[in-house]
Amino acid sequence: MGMNTRVTELLGIEVPIVQGAMARIANASLAGAVSEAGGLGIIACGGAPLAWIEEQVGMARSITSKPIGANVMLMDPNAGAVAELLAELRVDVITTGAGSPANYMQLWKDAGIKVVPVVASSALAARMERLGADAVVAEGTEAGGHIGELATMALIPAVCDAVSIPVIAAGGIANGRGIAAAFALGAEGVQIGTRFLTVDECTIADAYKDKVIKAKDSDTIVTGRGSGHPVRCLKNAFSRKARKLEDDLAANGDELEAMYVGSLVRAIDGDVDNGTMMAGQSAALVYERKAAAQVVAELMAEAQALGALDLGALAAANARRERARGASSAQ
Repeated sequence: MGMNTRVTELLGIEVPIVQGAMARIANASLAGAVSEAGGLGIIACGGAPLAWIEEQVGMARSITSKPIGANVMLMDPNAGAVAELLAELRVDVITTGAGSPANYMQLWKDAGIKVVPVVASSALAARMERLGADAVVAEGTEAGGHIGELATMALIPAVCDAVSIPVIAAGGIANGRGIAAAFALGAEGVQIGTRFLTVDECTIADAYKDKVIKAKDSDTIVTGRGSGHPVRCLKNAFSRKARKLEDDLAANGDELEAMYVGSLVRAIDGDVDNGTMMAGQSAALVYERKAAAQVVAELMAEAQALGALDLGALAAANARRERARGASSAQ
C-alpha cells in the first residue's frame, strides 16, 4: 500500500493522503487513526481553547508514533497563541487557512515544523511558496466547510504550473478514482475530509454520519456568500432558512448571526435539522462506515489499481513543468 512521492517524503508518511482539518470534528481520535493508518492526521485548532489543543496533541501521540499535524485558522483572534503553542508542542506539520502564515513561518520553521498552507488560487499558491511554504493544499470549491470559487479540475493544474513545491489536491475527492484524477492533474498527494466523517474514529453523532451516507450529489448547499464567508454544508431546515435570510442581509443580519452561534456543535451532537452539517459534494460518494485504516487502504488500492500512481510518469511530468516554468521566466 505504501508509496513515495515528494509529499510522503516531505511529511514522513507512508501514503499521500492528508486528512482534512474539519473544525470541531478533527480531533485526536480521528487524526491519530489516520496517521496510524499511514496518512497524515490533522487536529483542527480553529476556535479551540489552548488546553484542548495541548490535550488533543498528547492524545494523538498516545494513539500513534507517526507524524501528526494541526491546522491553524489564521482569522481566529487567538491564532498567535495557537501558533506559539504548536511550536512548543513541535507538531510535525501545520496546515493553515483563512489568511497568511507570514507572521509565524519562522517560528514554525525554527521548531522543525513543515508548513502547508491551504490555497484557493494559483496566485496565492505562488505567494505561499515565496514565503517559504513546504507544500500547498489546493482546495477546490467542491470541498466542505469554508470554500473558494475555483473547481478542483481547473485549480489543481493551474497551481501545479505556478509552483515548484509539492501540491496536495483537495475538494471532491472521496475514492481511488478521485485520487487518480488528482495525480493526473499534477498533484502528488490528496487531502480528504468528507470521506472521513463516517469512519469509526470520527466522534460526530450517528445522525450526522447517516445524513452523509444518504446524501446525493445535489444535497449540499453553500451559505454565507453574501457575507464573504461561503460555507458548504448538507441541505437541511437550518441551511435552507439561512439561505433565505441571506437574500436581505441588511434586515436579517442579526437573526443570521444568532442562528450561526453554536450551529456546528449542534450538528456534531446530533441535531441534524437545526445545525450546520459541513460536508463536501463528495458526500454522494460515501456509502458506508468503516475504520479509518480500512478507508485508507481501500483508497490506495483503488488508486493503484487504476495505474494512476506511476512514479516514473509523475517525475517526468514534474520535469516538464519545471522546464516550462524556466522557459516562461526566461521570456
